[in-house]
Amino acid sequence: MAKPSIFKILEQSKISPPPNSAPSTSVIPLTFFDFPWLFFPPSKPLFFYEYHHSTSHFLSATLPRIKLSLSLTLQHFFPFAGNLVLPSESDDKAKIIYTSDDSVSFSVAESNGDFSHLTGNHPRSVTEFHSLVPELASVHQEVNLPLLALQVTVFPEVGLCLGLAYHHVVADGRTFNNFIKTWASFCRESSFSMNTLPSYDRTVIIDRNGIEDILLNEWCKRKSSSIKIITGKEIAIDLSDLAQATFMVRSNQIEIIKTWITDQCKKKNEPQPADLSSYVITCSLAWVCLVKAKTLEYARNEKILGEDPIFFGFNAGGIARLDYRLPTAYFGNCIGFGRPATTMGELLSEDGIIVAAKAIRNTIKKLDKSLLGEADKWISDWEELLGSDLNVIASGSPKLDLYSTDFGWGRPKKIEEISIVKMNAISLTEARDFEDGIEVGLALPKLQMDAFTFFFNQFLNILQ
Repeated sequence: MAKPSIFKILEQSKISPPPNSAPSTSVIPLTFFDFPWLFFPPSKPLFFYEYHHSTSHFLSATLPRIKLSLSLTLQHFFPFAGNLVLPSESDDKAKIIYTSDDSVSFSVAESNGDFSHLTGNHPRSVTEFHSLVPELASVHQEVNLPLLALQVTVFPEVGLCLGLAYHHVVADGRTFNNFIKTWASFCRESSFSMNTLPSYDRTVIIDRNGIEDILLNEWCKRKSSSIKIITGKEIAIDLSDLAQATFMVRSNQIEIIKTWITDQCKKKNEPQPADLSSYVITCSLAWVCLVKAKTLEYARNEKILGEDPIFFGFNAGGIARLDYRLPTAYFGNCIGFGRPATTMGELLSEDGIIVAAKAIRNTIKKLDKSLLGEADKWISDWEELLGSDLNVIASGSPKLDLYSTDFGWGRPKKIEEISIVKMNAISLTEARDFEDGIEVGLALPKLQMDAFTFFFNQFLNILQ
């Protein structure tokens, strides 16, 4: 158990792009890729860094550099400093508006908490992370909504925590990765200059099937009837019993699982799933172990789950999957949604991981063939997915290589995604210390966390 910590805010300020460096006014309409994210809470990543200096040294030597580099970054990524303006009329459209008066909320805090404890992989109470996350309102009925807030917390002589909260409606993981890597480069290198600037041209998004109108109508219907998928109400969760932990899946374990799947399929004369990526294997393992951990409670309540459908939601990058060219530096969302399904009985069977792997891989193949094939159902599908705490969502991508985000203090000691607490999600990041491995983060009540740990380790140990 971590010792009680003292936390205090040292400074609160606003950071803007340098004067006359960004457009005085810019209006960026949302596309159909952005609309589904109106229903989700802000993403809340935490980047922990070792930092062996005092608070006074940080305030005098490091903080000015952080602020200046953030300002320089915002001149290129100015929508992060703008506001989301929601539709006020049925024929209006949601948009991001930036003006020269806009800025990003920036807080500085100090904590004497146990930095080593917070950056571990073992279960830690989710309440221990809350003070490290900046405040950013979710989408309710607000007309103008800030899109990004930042906080740096100093652990004197030990480390720093860079906490961010940003609305996914402004940026997918690829765009956010470009933003934070650019900020880190400006902070680390005085002479850093960007080779490729973000592209804000929304006309490059082609909507052949009227998906925008369909999803906009979905938004207006839910807004007018006060129906929200997830952010229109505060979800009642007992945070005091929730723990957040990280589980490692190493590359050699992934290869062992692939071999096991192949052998099992051969024994039963079943088709072998081809091209099983590390992502598919890791998601399959986490999906099955999570469902097993959660269904223990349902079994105690004598609920029959054998034929009930179970879903797994994930995102798939869109730039390489579209049938037309899009700038790689496109600013905004360009991802598709996958929602593989199977039955509870199949997922809990001895071949549950094989069933999961086939379902996820088949869905990826569908998205490879037609990213927008079911785009008109993105909102309604995710509404169904989020309707049960037995369904699972995957957040993040190991491809982003977030552990290479170096502000001049070295690689992050640990990265945590805090938004998974209220989304029934797992976070996926490339492993920091193992090449080609993946870190799986999740937050669960203690009994479910113990069960997940047992099933996760049991499966990996059996294959050794």
